[in-house]
Amino acid sequence: MSEETKSCCSPTLETSFEGFEAKFTAAARAVPQAPAETTEELRRRLTPLKGGFFEMGARQTRFPDDRDSPRQRVRVSPFRIAPHTVTNAEFAAFVAATGYRTVAEQEGWSFVFHLLLDDPSKYPDHVPATPWWRRVDGAYWNAPEGPDSDVNDRPDHPVVQIAWHDADAYCRWAGLRLPTEAEWEFAARGGLAKMKFPWGNDMMPNGKFAMNTWQGDFPHENTAADGWIATAPVGTYPPNGYGLYEMTGNVWEWASDFYGARPAPSKLPLRDPTGPETGEQRIQRGGSFLCHISYCDRYHVHSRTRNDPSGSASNSGFRVAVSDPA
Repeated sequence: MSEETKSCCSPTLETSFEGFEAKFTAAARAVPQAPAETTEELRRRLTPLKGGFFEMGARQTRFPDDRDSPRQRVRVSPFRIAPHTVTNAEFAAFVAATGYRTVAEQEGWSFVFHLLLDDPSKYPDHVPATPWWRRVDGAYWNAPEGPDSDVNDRPDHPVVQIAWHDADAYCRWAGLRLPTEAEWEFAARGGLAKMKFPWGNDMMPNGKFAMNTWQGDFPHENTAADGWIATAPVGTYPPNGYGLYEMTGNVWEWASDFYGARPAPSKLPLRDPTGPETGEQRIQRGGSFLCHISYCDRYHVHSRTRNDPSGSASNSGFRVAVSDPA
């Protein structure tokens, strides 16, 4: 897989110096936990899943570095997961309660997809070989396209411009956590085995759009045939068999796992796998509104990408989970 293909999914800050990640980790860990009544309410909103066995991964991978094959039988314990990604309104409540500043705010900029800008020529700095990702000073979750934008008219859209550290900070405040990659895929499949999508194998069941992805000529023109140029409000599309919304498309969702080599195939099921113990990048799941078959068709339930935990962009968000003892 080329770096160009990876960058489409998840552009990185491309900055490396001693203590860079440590300062963001420290900021997230400094966030106080919300009062018990708040954490209890946030937990009640989650969907309980009984867990069980499932076939994780793909029969064959398209992008070898994604390492999403071969399939492996996995068992996950009972857990709860949010029916939709965290919204702008929900993240705003967290920020109001804690004063937390996201990685993009601390750094002073983030990546914005060029067609979301009124005048892309004002923002010439871009990721090498992927000019559709522009560096925009002042872009962050509450101004996702830069200083002249806001989220006042989209409180029910997924919060974006979220780094892994930001998602971790929210989870610490909420008394929750990010789902493991295995939990995420178990939830995304909605009880269906060996299917490509949460609803089956047809990308457009009965000729209807079932998720928010790119239509048109990537990256030059998005016809918005599905109704959306960028994010869609949570709950726009029908839920899967577990009552979970937009498990594919819309925004990439952070998982708790580090990216790295997957366990060697085994005849014995893996139980509650959590990925490598260490690593430099974290896993993202589900694809986004920018996925298209011509370039980055990572909109399947088995699809994965990865990014630096300090990386954020127009299509990066998250949903929350928590263990639920049987």
